[in-house]
Amino acid sequence: MGYKFKVMGWVSAGVLAGALATVSIQTIARGSLEPLPLEELQQLAAVFGIIKTEYVEPVDEKKLITDAISGMVSSLDPHSQYFDKKSYKEFREGTTGRFVGVGIEITQEDGLVKVVSPIEGSPADRAGLKTGDLITRIDGTAVKGLSLSDAVKRMRGQPNTQVTLTVFRKDENRSFTVTITREEIKAQSVKARVVEPGYGWVRVSQFQDQTAEDFARKLEELYRQDPRLKGLVLDLRNDPGGLLDAAIAISAAFLPENAVVVSTNGQLPESRAVFKASPEFYARRGPDPLRVLSANTRAALRTVPLIVLVNEGSASASEIVAGALQDHKRAVIMGSQTFGKGSVQTVRPLGPDTAIKLTTARYYTPSGRTIQAKGIVPDVMVDETPEGNLFAALRLREADLEKHLSTTNGTENPDPAVEREREAAREAARKKLEEEAKKPAAERKIPEFGSPQDFQLQQALHKLKGLPVVTSKTQTERTEEAQPAK
Repeated sequence: MGYKFKVMGWVSAGVLAGALATVSIQTIARGSLEPLPLEELQQLAAVFGIIKTEYVEPVDEKKLITDAISGMVSSLDPHSQYFDKKSYKEFREGTTGRFVGVGIEITQEDGLVKVVSPIEGSPADRAGLKTGDLITRIDGTAVKGLSLSDAVKRMRGQPNTQVTLTVFRKDENRSFTVTITREEIKAQSVKARVVEPGYGWVRVSQFQDQTAEDFARKLEELYRQDPRLKGLVLDLRNDPGGLLDAAIAISAAFLPENAVVVSTNGQLPESRAVFKASPEFYARRGPDPLRVLSANTRAALRTVPLIVLVNEGSASASEIVAGALQDHKRAVIMGSQTFGKGSVQTVRPLGPDTAIKLTTARYYTPSGRTIQAKGIVPDVMVDETPEGNLFAALRLREADLEKHLSTTNGTENPDPAVEREREAAREAARKKLEEEAKKPAAERKIPEFGSPQDFQLQQALHKLKGLPVVTSKTQTERTEEAQPAK
């Protein structure tokens, strides 16, 4: 019996080796890489066979192969990833800004789900949910104890299905239930308003399919409200990035036509490119998303005094925008040094429902600076509160991630003293955060972005008005520490 299982295992291993050999042939056909080494392929096939035949319990062959692929890809860097059917669907939803749910932006407060705002026209909006509402139960399940992602999963689902929410409304001191029918939701990644007479605020929370068009529409509305805007604040704080086309389009709204926005460089010829502020570089999949801007608004955007707010959470596409506007001296960058994700990921489908996201190039600003593991250093460093950057120590940057692409030779270990100092700062910040969480929302030190209590926004407005700015006394430019050799 044992011999029979062993034969079956090696047959399976032979099939795997054959499949890998096919991949190698396809790789040669692409004309970009050398064939995979046969000795290592044989080892992989041998390990597959041993696990299949000798592991204590039967193992699913497909899972073994997908786990091998996942491990192979994830070992490269923090941003390369294998997508199975579920994760690929979620990834595509994230880039399109469309998903099926009730249509609310949420956060967590005291273990409950708090409504930040209902998306205009969504099922939640029509059902009467308001900013500040606390969701205590989802389909009868208590929210307390659930993670925010678990709560989101319970509220999402298939179109035309229903979810029942139990809601506590503080200002009315009452609880009620509401049953909402799920629909496809288009998330809003752009907010804009006149924050003071003559001064506008535009926030981009993520770069998605519709972001550039939504951005143009919001800007047009802003200039309709106040045609003589004296200054504009572009808020990219905590914007994790997204689609390159959207970043180029938003940069193009403020730059002269054909100004260089970003360049990329990688192993494949197609990964070596220069992208400019012109529709041919950002409107390749459809009409120009900036077409809704009137001629007057377009002209105004090229000259209006501009501040860009960034922080440690500003990454990738948001760093491209900040870097382009900084290099062309089109804007003053304020806030904290950005995340430092200066790498390009390309999605390669493996079939109708699976894919790999692979790092294929590095980004460079118009002046040739690399963003990778360094980020954009603001022209004016400003803390998030008058008391300083209270919780910045808790925020990881690209240089903190294991296996990140390095801009150094990576042959030295990080300084242990620096690591100890950083861990002590993180522990102090954790304690402060716990204390803050116990306070009522109105008394917490870090208010909502765009609110009158937003310290960094107020400093940006001061800069636009020519008033004194309270700059950071503690922030310094952070360079990449060398990593251990891989």
